[in-house]
Amino acid sequence: MTDLFYMGGPLFMGIITIILIATVTVAIINYLRLKKGQNANITIVKEIGIFGLIVGIFGQTLGLYSAFSIIEQTETVAPGLLYSGLKVSSITTIYGLMICLIAYLLYLGLRYMDGVS
Repeated sequence: MTDLFYMGGPLFMGIITIILIATVTVAIINYLRLKKGQNANITIVKEIGIFGLIVGIFGQTLGLYSAFSIIEQTETVAPGLLYSGLKVSSITTIYGLMICLIAYLLYLGLRYMDGVS
């Protein structure tokens, strides 16, 4: 798992991990507010998750741009190397999608809990 973290690039993977921590923290805070009968802003959980997805896509785009710049300079590249680079560049997007999915599931749970109480 840590191999994927470093393959995806520590900068963007670190930022997305911080977004995951923020998502879970905000979800827990909203859960506690709902348990006490207080008002909670549960949509922010979903919005933070979408931000994680956007950061993941941005990381992939920057990775692809730099890879294509290198390919442009060398003018030749082995297909296996190209496919490997495309696979590695998609790690941040997959991680961002996972964060978005977790955030949306937390949002749905909080929304259900808000409707039940």
